[in-house]
Amino acid sequence: MGSGPKKHRQRRHINVRQHTAGSGGAGGNVRIIGGQWRGRKLPVADVPGLRPSGDRVRETLFNWLQHHISGARCLDLFAGTGVLGFEAASRGATDVILVDRSRQAVDVLRQSAQMLEASQVSVVEGDALTWLDHQQPDQFDIVFIDPPFDTDLATRALKILLESDCLSPGAQVYLETPRLSPSALTAGWLTERESVMGDVRIQLLNRPINA
Repeated sequence: MGSGPKKHRQRRHINVRQHTAGSGGAGGNVRIIGGQWRGRKLPVADVPGLRPSGDRVRETLFNWLQHHISGARCLDLFAGTGVLGFEAASRGATDVILVDRSRQAVDVLRQSAQMLEASQVSVVEGDALTWLDHQQPDQFDIVFIDPPFDTDLATRALKILLESDCLSPGAQVYLETPRLSPSALTAGWLTERESVMGDVRIQLLNRPINA
């Protein structure tokens, strides 16, 4: 798979997935809900504001992706707990890259990958947008975007993805944003699936093949 040049895989860079107040505390653990690691618990770094996507959200997302996840090359761009990337690997993704700028979160992600013996999972410490802007063409089939809330990171990430060649033809992009926030979508994206669950809006996006 085209997971990018080694020099980018090893670059130390620095984006912790944060959510609004009331979304849950840091620390504890999160459970993988499907695939070969179903029921396995992953530790959550004790980073303020860090929160995994909930079970119901992930169940819906991976139902949407059930015919696309096997053999997919995935990117969890603001990885945080890494649960989206690990869930994808559990369900048959062949290459998963987790990117986060928090040293503490990255250390826990690497511990989780080691615990699961997840050789298909790579962890990158660094700024997600800077890293994304240096990736090779046709590299990712599925990208997960669940950035810190109350930022413009989702919009900026979508813009880079649209302007770069790092997505494969027909690639799908998952976007998780606050329900009441203005849309993060930029021109050129098509919404394939959408649902509102509690305080979050989840969307599965793609772009026209000729975009």
